[in-house]
Amino acid sequence: MNAMNRLPNILVVGTGDTKCEELQFMASVIREAGGLPVMIDVSVLGDPPYAPEYSRHDIAKAAGTSIVAIAASGDENSAMELMAKGAAALTRSLYDAGQADGVIILGGSMGTDLALDVAAALPLGVPKFVVSTIAYSHLLPPERIAPDLMMILWAGGLYGLNGICRSVLSQACGAVVGAARFGTKPDKERPLIGMTSLGSSCLKYMKYLKPELERRGYDVAVFHATGMGGRAFEAIAAQNGFTAVFDFCIQEVSNHHHGTVVTSGPDRLENAGRAGIPQLVAPGAVDMVDLPAWQALPAALAGRPYHAHNRLLGSVTTSPEGRREIARIIGGKLAVTSAEVAFILPLKGIQEWDKPEEPLHEPEALDAFIDEMRRAVPSSVSLHEIDSHINAPEFSAKALAIFDDWIARGVIPGGRP
Repeated sequence: MNAMNRLPNILVVGTGDTKCEELQFMASVIREAGGLPVMIDVSVLGDPPYAPEYSRHDIAKAAGTSIVAIAASGDENSAMELMAKGAAALTRSLYDAGQADGVIILGGSMGTDLALDVAAALPLGVPKFVVSTIAYSHLLPPERIAPDLMMILWAGGLYGLNGICRSVLSQACGAVVGAARFGTKPDKERPLIGMTSLGSSCLKYMKYLKPELERRGYDVAVFHATGMGGRAFEAIAAQNGFTAVFDFCIQEVSNHHHGTVVTSGPDRLENAGRAGIPQLVAPGAVDMVDLPAWQALPAALAGRPYHAHNRLLGSVTTSPEGRREIARIIGGKLAVTSAEVAFILPLKGIQEWDKPEEPLHEPEALDAFIDEMRRAVPSSVSLHEIDSHINAPEFSAKALAIFDDWIARGVIPGGRP
């Protein structure tokens, strides 16, 4: 852990005209915990009864406008969007100037909308905490959630302080100060490889690939592709945070297409390509759709083979035609790239439960996917068919062979000891 030699600056963002009591309480807790609160007021209609370090006028200026113009912009939604733009811009400028070590934002649905933009403006490793009346709600689109965002439900705190509210706010303030003082920033000494997978009962290649890549001098981050893991992967890729990616579990593409809540957003399998990051891609588990196990199956998927992974998560397979449709979607996403892409197509199966004697074994549907995938892979992408299962050693060996060739040809930089 790296305790700071100075007190960390914690940005405290909220509408001081309506939440003065709560924000002032938060500032007092931050001081007591060993931080320096920097108050940022995002009120639109009135000034708070205290003097914030950054006023609503400063926020409007950072958005390239005035508070008068924002108040007259049309409605509360347009006004808050402009305040979110200014708050995010100001937050980033303070961080770039070395004046922000963490941020905590307080809000209901309006404040949370703004909070997501503010948190996304900061890079990975900067503590960001949102206290929200809609924390963990499906109202929050996954593509707007920062990969290391921390949240807590603002229970009993919509209006004014009380015992429950004080408990929640003090926990949040203590957490963000502690994270700023003792959190370890991401290590950038070695080039970072991003890899996607599911739990090792479904996909197993990471057990072999991770140590092999580390021996080659790379750091490897494995993302659990169950919605938010894929979102974090995409967010870091969009920031050009990877040297290369092994995107071998793209099930979230199928999940999003079928409208399940286990989604990482519409841009899954696109950001690495847009950022010019070399990609190794495989269709791991894309034959399945993940769903909440505590809900009934949608009518469109009822009667399909189903696997209950646990009490939270279950998986249902898609039809042969449904798999052809997903193959075409994958092909379109692979075309969004300015760097080298290799697609590995295992011919014997793409997740553990599609093997013979397993509950999701459907050879005709797999054949339909393979047939369509061969046509869907763009000409700019190198296609590598392999006569094995995705969990077989041959698959991982093929991936490493392609990667080693990229190193030899200078497609990616070599690793560091």
